[in-house]
Amino acid sequence: MDNLFLLIFIVFIMAVLLFDLLFVGKNHHIVSIKESGIWTAVWVSFALCFFVFLRYGGHLVHGIDSFESLQHVTQKYSLNFKYDGLPLDKAIENGITLDSAIEQYQKSSSIDFLSGYLIEETLSIDNLFVMLMLLTGFGVRKKDYKSVLFWGILGAIVLRMAFIFLGSSLIQKFNWILLVFGVYLAYMGVKMFFKKDDEEAPTNPHDKPIVRFLSKHFSVYPRYVNGRFFMRDHKGKLFITPLLIVVATIEFSDVIFAFDSIPAIFSVTCDPYIVFFSNIFAIIGLRSMFFMLAGAVDKFCYLKQGVAFLLLFVGVKLLAHHWLDEIGFSSLHSLYVILTIIVLSIVLSLLFPKKQAEA
Repeated sequence: MDNLFLLIFIVFIMAVLLFDLLFVGKNHHIVSIKESGIWTAVWVSFALCFFVFLRYGGHLVHGIDSFESLQHVTQKYSLNFKYDGLPLDKAIENGITLDSAIEQYQKSSSIDFLSGYLIEETLSIDNLFVMLMLLTGFGVRKKDYKSVLFWGILGAIVLRMAFIFLGSSLIQKFNWILLVFGVYLAYMGVKMFFKKDDEEAPTNPHDKPIVRFLSKHFSVYPRYVNGRFFMRDHKGKLFITPLLIVVATIEFSDVIFAFDSIPAIFSVTCDPYIVFFSNIFAIIGLRSMFFMLAGAVDKFCYLKQGVAFLLLFVGVKLLAHHWLDEIGFSSLHSLYVILTIIVLSIVLSLLFPKKQAEA
């Protein structure tokens, strides 16, 4: 049941993306703020609808239809599922009904999805600087941005799925990996908080390892060709165009970025399906938001500090998850903390703009 649902989800995502590429954006054009806003609203609506689905039908993801299957799923994915504060086996002994247990599971899964979605979306907005730097550094025309990001997202879906399910398999065998994730995320959070802005000066994108590798092993056409990735000269020799190198560089950057974002969501839930669903909705939503936020993201001057606190929180949560479970720190509490960090970073940025912050 798990794999069937995952296949249906991937087919749905691909169908919407292909519709966007082949019909909505079949002609290369500069995406307007209005178009970006519409697609952002569409993807956010899809994410919220999926949240509602998990809230009332989340048991369908793993085909849960009995206490045995519910126990199997929670044990397999190391889920700290409790019924009114009691472990599942204790709650069953106390005579709870299957319907009430499934309802509690649905509520927990939907909250985990929303928390993971917000974490990934927040961390992805910080990654917006990198994408913008790459596109401008390579001199990509604005009307080609949409197709480059489309193919970048397709590659990211494949890579994220591999990382997430590999990470989940490792966690199931070696639970101590969560502690490694926790130390890494806490370290990255502290490092980001104390990192000065002048240390983040953009490097030449042509110096990136993936660019040097492709330039060394493939024949590169000297210029962009109407949004094409491959080109043949008059002798029939096949070249890759600079646009393909841009896509590959964005993919490479996403791999590096995934080392932060995926462990961060594992702090919320170890269910790889929930992690994957929240991850994909967030990065696809970022693609739409890119055109709307590209010119305004630098106005959120406290976003970096917000991301740093978010990384520190999820890192500490992974390190202290046993103690937090004992004191009753639930998924809902995590959601409250995540929302507080995001809202505070936005509100402070609006109240104290960049000029005042620098002063």
